[in-house]
Amino acid sequence: MRVCLQRVSSASVTVDQNVVGQIDQGLLLLTGVGHDDTPQIIDKMAVKVANLRIFSDEDGKFNLSLLDVNGGALVVSQFTLYADARKGRRPSYTDAGKPEIASPLCDRFADQLSQLGVSPVQAGIFGADMKVALVNDGPVTIWLDSDDVLR
Repeated sequence: MRVCLQRVSSASVTVDQNVVGQIDQGLLLLTGVGHDDTPQIIDKMAVKVANLRIFSDEDGKFNLSLLDVNGGALVVSQFTLYADARKGRRPSYTDAGKPEIASPLCDRFADQLSQLGVSPVQAGIFGADMKVALVNDGPVTIWLDSDDVLR
């Protein structure tokens, strides 16, 4: 699993000119599922994201988590996080999970965040042409890859 995590003061996702998910302060989570990902990996990544201390405390230090600041999460599926552009000019996506596996795992990721106490948890629509808007706070952008994070 790969997550491009962006701390935001607001974010939204629109499909066919309809806002399908939006949050105020929290995290925009561009989420890619790999073909080897399992529910256990998804659950561990949700714990990592919910508890990652990337929000400032009263002294301006990164000591607070998403749970500490009562922030929201906007989960947007993005298979292109598995792009392999090492050869040629057209990226390969063979490492991305097939939709029938990736879609329920993206749903599970959002559900796990909610079960951990993140509120609200909103999501885009898997496989849709989505327009994502955000106000990046900081900016703070972090790349999480389960192959690195969960070793």
